[in-house]
Amino acid sequence: MRLFFSCLFLLSFYTIFSQEEKPEIKPVVKIDSLYREDQFYVSITYNLLSDMPEGLKRDKFSAGLSAGFLRDMPINKKRTKAIAAGLGLSYQNYFQNLTISEGPEGGLIYGVNDYNEFVSNRFRQYLVDLPIEFRWRNSTYESYKFWRIYTGLKFSYVLSSRSVLDDGENTYKINNNPDLNRFQYGAYIAAGYNTWNIYFYYGMNPLFKDVKTLSGEEVKMKTMNLGLIFYIL
Repeated sequence: MRLFFSCLFLLSFYTIFSQEEKPEIKPVVKIDSLYREDQFYVSITYNLLSDMPEGLKRDKFSAGLSAGFLRDMPINKKRTKAIAAGLGLSYQNYFQNLTISEGPEGGLIYGVNDYNEFVSNRFRQYLVDLPIEFRWRNSTYESYKFWRIYTGLKFSYVLSSRSVLDDGENTYKINNNPDLNRFQYGAYIAAGYNTWNIYFYYGMNPLFKDVKTLSGEEVKMKTMNLGLIFYIL
């Protein structure tokens, strides 16, 4: 009988011990404190012009699109300040009343005409961009949502350009206008929270070089872009 109770006691102890919950082992997640904000970007802008010749006006909605990649290089321990450089492509479209036509001898003629003097007039260009910017943000390695202010310079080279003028009698198509400044540069700023950011660019050199209208006024207009820029990790 004593042997029986001893066996029963040992069996009960084993059952209780076997039912004890084993502690859960959670995987160790390594946090990268040396993060970079390398990003793809996409911008949508409304294109404006400054320093316009007298009588020049914009028509319709002149839109711009750009996309590219930026390499982030932090310069402080908290990684809230950085320098970034990138590469991108842009499409810029302009509707205005600066007309470009060809003269009898093949030279280009520039004029500022009323909208009732032609059927349509548009100008567009495709560029490769090199942005270089200084970055401030209050980001941390635990969160991808933060406030930012990015500002810098953008250098662009015009890969291709095209202007089309339909004056009702003739259609003038000018490809890769030799009077266009192929190398363009300007300053910009982008500010916002998380993905949504306001973007403004101001061109610092004229769109055309050594060009005058029929009235003798120099064409020194510069480009401006105002819109939104989206950063994608």
